[in-house]
Amino acid sequence: MRELFLVRHAKSSWDDPMLSDFDRPLNSRGKEDAPLMGEHLKKLGIKPDLILSSPAKRAKKTAKILAAKLGYPEEKIEWREQIYEASAQTLLYLVCQLPQGAKRVMVIGHNPGLTMLANILGDITIENIPTAGVVGVAFDTSDWQEACRMQGHTILFEYPKKIKERTTK
Repeated sequence: MRELFLVRHAKSSWDDPMLSDFDRPLNSRGKEDAPLMGEHLKKLGIKPDLILSSPAKRAKKTAKILAAKLGYPEEKIEWREQIYEASAQTLLYLVCQLPQGAKRVMVIGHNPGLTMLANILGDITIENIPTAGVVGVAFDTSDWQEACRMQGHTILFEYPKKIKERTTK
């Protein structure tokens, strides 16, 4: 069994038009939503063996917050340039290359590539992974090279608004 968790970075700030896209930080909502999602994933018992993240500032901050909440050592997060602005095909290739020793992997990146990958690998159609949203896909195999060539079972699709709506009911 292999599990892949695709995480879209939390909401970023557009306050400074002089900043490059790569350097945009989280805005106040992003700074609230990332810890909320980390706590939620922790409650669900999700503990990744490996976290890979885009090195873009907003993705990096999201990755560090999630790692802290999930008890994953920050220094073990792997920053992968190819995740920034990646197509679904690039991300799929990344999944094929995942180390066999990592059974549960979290990839933190950007849309539209993440949503497209979730639709390629999962068994439900997702129109859009919202900011700080997480899609989990499980594969009935022990080999990532097999997993990236098969349809898995979508086991999780959570995002901050959905969690907040449940807690206010």
